[in-house]
Amino acid sequence: MVLAVDVGTSSVRAVAYDSDLTPVPGLESHLPHTPRTARDGTAELDIRPLTRRVIEAVDRVVEAARGAEIEAVGISSFWHGLAATDSSLRPLTPAFLWFDGRAAIDAARLRERLPERAIHQRTGCRLHPSYWPAKIAWLRRTQPALRAASVRWVSPIDLVLGALLGEVSTSASLASGTGLYGLRRPGWDRGLLAELGLDRAALPPVADEPRRGLLPRWRRRWPGLAQAVWAAPIGDGAAANLGSGCFDPRRRALTIGTSSALRVTTPAPPARLPPSLWCYRSSGARFVVGGALSAGGNLHEWMLKTLRVDDQRLPAPPERLTFLPLLAGERSPGFALRASGAVSGLTLATTPAELLAAGLESVAIQLACIDRDLDRVLPAPELVVASGTALLSNPGWMRMVCDALGRPLAPSQALEASSHGAALTALEAAGRAAAGRAASPGLGPRLRPSTDPAVRRHYAGAMARQTSLYRLLVDGPRS
Repeated sequence: MVLAVDVGTSSVRAVAYDSDLTPVPGLESHLPHTPRTARDGTAELDIRPLTRRVIEAVDRVVEAARGAEIEAVGISSFWHGLAATDSSLRPLTPAFLWFDGRAAIDAARLRERLPERAIHQRTGCRLHPSYWPAKIAWLRRTQPALRAASVRWVSPIDLVLGALLGEVSTSASLASGTGLYGLRRPGWDRGLLAELGLDRAALPPVADEPRRGLLPRWRRRWPGLAQAVWAAPIGDGAAANLGSGCFDPRRRALTIGTSSALRVTTPAPPARLPPSLWCYRSSGARFVVGGALSAGGNLHEWMLKTLRVDDQRLPAPPERLTFLPLLAGERSPGFALRASGAVSGLTLATTPAELLAAGLESVAIQLACIDRDLDRVLPAPELVVASGTALLSNPGWMRMVCDALGRPLAPSQALEASSHGAALTALEAAGRAAAGRAASPGLGPRLRPSTDPAVRRHYAGAMARQTSLYRLLVDGPRS
């Protein structure tokens, strides 16, 4: 067996898979957690409880496995998380998550001082509060103690693994999601380090080699893991691509969970990235390029709670009703620093159900904008593979996404794409990469986009109206 541990912003999941990458019945644990959020943009998780939750998740699987040997462990983790520690790697701060927006001022100042276009091409990342440069600048500005030379900056999952394996390093996949790591030339970006006043010693070493050797305490606690090889952790988006069977540009992976993303696995980064896209290292010699929205299942849940409406039968949104789904801020496609949601075209006849439909359609339209920009740098795909509970459990939303993209869309049959991808990296670490690729999950029935010209005109018009509203409210002189 191999063990996959998926550390997300809302839960920790541990699942044992057999050599065909089929989940072993009864060998699974799922422990939810809730980030600490506030109106000022706060989005945090405490490191020690997160570590305990990972340990408990592994405990449950190992106990249920009754001493069976686990050959390898794969780790999927949320990208972009940041924590500060002292020189002994004791946490000085909580983990700051990608949607913590308190560094917006610092991102704006960095954009004023630095050549953002060049940095985007060097690192694959924009200057944005999601990434480390703005967050580190904010923390060093607001917490003077964090300016000390002894402070270390790390990904939360690397601290968790350090507690188990005894050494804190990071992977190229996680490093490339920080916004501080070279995309084409591996290594921490010297220009950004100089701007932030950081020495390379303040950042962890980067190593992708599989690791062995739990600390004695954990070998005694988990004898079935004593000889396991631990794959270098990868970002959850990269894991979701692998877990969906999207190994190359012929397939694009679309995920709607709490947020949304459209990603492509490639053997090399595009020669030039459009401003709307990012590019990170995946695992091994792979890269993943795409765009991520801050809206997804979170927007759907907010609308259901606020509008108190049933979403089982969605009406068609009225033609003039235009929704900007930026309630959690914006990443792709515009990476605005202070975006918020808006609705245009309301009348006294507008119903809650129509508002809900317009909100869901707006996410589909933004994903179509990302898809269009991917076409500028990559060949057109044969298929888009969908994953994420928020999307797969909502046929009406699936239909909207398919028609907005104008491409065939098939649901992945992997119950948890990121977990499945982590299990595949575990097989690769154990030297059985071919077996992992051969065991990629199947697909459900394909949806095909409507051929009705009226539907195509509807989505073209909806995209144009959303773009106009965005330019007026977010990208205009009043932004």
